[in-house]
Amino acid sequence: MPSSPDDAKLESFPNRTPGRNYRITLNCTEFSSVCPVTGQPDYASLEIVYVPNERCIETKSLKFYLASFRNLPAFNEVIVNRILDDFVKACSPKQVHVRGEFGARGGIQLTCDARFPDWHDHEDAECEGGGGGGCCH
Repeated sequence: MPSSPDDAKLESFPNRTPGRNYRITLNCTEFSSVCPVTGQPDYASLEIVYVPNERCIETKSLKFYLASFRNLPAFNEVIVNRILDDFVKACSPKQVHVRGEFGARGGIQLTCDARFPDWHDHEDAECEGGGGGGCCH
């Protein structure tokens, strides 16, 4: 098991149907990390939805990659954006949307969405109901 995301390797394999646009949804309902302020554990449900290009993410490597955040002190927004960046680097998808729904702390629940390609200025930075930006969902 990698000790940090820096040590983890997201692997990919050739897309068997690269000429077709289709979505792959990956859910991780048991994601955990560490709050950098309090040192307490943070828990989240992560969803990654992507349209593959030439390569697809290998799920076992994704499992180990996500588990490598378990002892990492990081803000929730940083985690979601890091996962997006690492995912894009690993498989160069046509589109990907990463959504992290973190457990409530002190009565506040945080959800962070990040997308590649990024939202345009005329689009709402929301997945559903946003300015028709073609989100993966």
